[in-house]
Amino acid sequence: MSTHPTRKREPAVTPAPHPGPASHPGPASHPGEPPAPARDADAPDLTKPPVPALDRGEPSAPDRGGPPASVDFGRTTWAWRRAGTALRVDRRSVLVCAALATTVLVVGVLTLGTGSISLTPGQVVTALLDPDSDRRARLVVVDWRLPRLLFALICGAALAVSGAIFQSLTKNPLGSPDIIGFSSGSYAGASVVMLLLGSANYLAVGAGSLVGGAAAALLVYLLAYRGGLHPFRLIIVGIAVGAGLSSVTSMLLLSVDPQAAMLAATWAAGSLSGLGFTELGPAAVGFVVLTLWSVLVVRPLVQLEMGDDAAVALGVRAHRVRLSATLVGVALTALVTAAVGPIAFVALAAPQIAQRLTRSSTTLRIAPAALTGALVLVTADYAAQRLELPVGVVTVCVGGLYLAWLLARQYATRR
Repeated sequence: MSTHPTRKREPAVTPAPHPGPASHPGPASHPGEPPAPARDADAPDLTKPPVPALDRGEPSAPDRGGPPASVDFGRTTWAWRRAGTALRVDRRSVLVCAALATTVLVVGVLTLGTGSISLTPGQVVTALLDPDSDRRARLVVVDWRLPRLLFALICGAALAVSGAIFQSLTKNPLGSPDIIGFSSGSYAGASVVMLLLGSANYLAVGAGSLVGGAAAALLVYLLAYRGGLHPFRLIIVGIAVGAGLSSVTSMLLLSVDPQAAMLAATWAAGSLSGLGFTELGPAAVGFVVLTLWSVLVVRPLVQLEMGDDAAVALGVRAHRVRLSATLVGVALTALVTAAVGPIAFVALAAPQIAQRLTRSSTTLRIAPAALTGALVLVTADYAAQRLELPVGVVTVCVGGLYLAWLLARQYATRR
């Protein structure tokens, strides 16, 4: 039996593949563990950090044919730093305020020269700045017409600030005191003091106007509150309450002495005539105090415009802020009503005009709104003197057109 030598079989050796992206072992491969599965060559490598488009040689967004994306760098501000404190102001608001103040000054000089005794702007400026100027011109400008102009400035600014507050509270451009019934409440309270109590004293009429406006505000809030304060419901209820209070005032006018009723009706038209420096002092002090008060509630009111939840998260006490803002708004309206009677539509239009001029996201910019209101009322008084009409009649005519335009614009926006 022949034997053949046994040949030991060696294991077959598989040639190692060429290293490449398709066969690169993953980072999870360790001795004793199966190698990571091979990935496709076109699949992205998730184990490496992403490479920017410019580093990969790919075109950036502007090179793909589209325009570059616009970047909002915010509003330009000016900053003053003194003693470790910084004050930042919006540049556009400052420029708008400067332009408004200049326009108010020009219209004011024209107003002081308008009347039965006409004066040139040069004569008006000389009478204001030179105590030794023509006695007749100085009597007309300083003693007769200057109190009227100052009252127009104060009342216009007060109405504008009040309107800005209520428009922020209601989050609606229609939320002004003459629309939601607060002006009617002030008018009714002042009429009760004048007609039933027989007092024409400025402080007494002012107190009655304040009480009437506060009562109207309380009534509107109570009727409009249904598990919350919806702005649209507040405006509708305010219009109804204002109509009811106006009818009560009309009944008072018809039930008293005709002479007293005629005097009250003349005052109710909204007139700046017959006002002197005696009434100007209390009105100016009240305006300064209430304006400073309104400045304190501006920041929390702007935060409330973002919603109650966001404002409360920032530490705002919503109910307290709303109460404080309502009180200061009603007090500003009562201040004007006691001095010159109810003047409509300045509180409605001035904050919206100021917001468009400053291109702000809120009406609560006190300085632009106040200057706009002052300009609106001074311009209306200038036209009223030339037409020999009460200033309230002029503001109603112009404000009615503005209200119609505003409603048409809102309707077109919602379609």
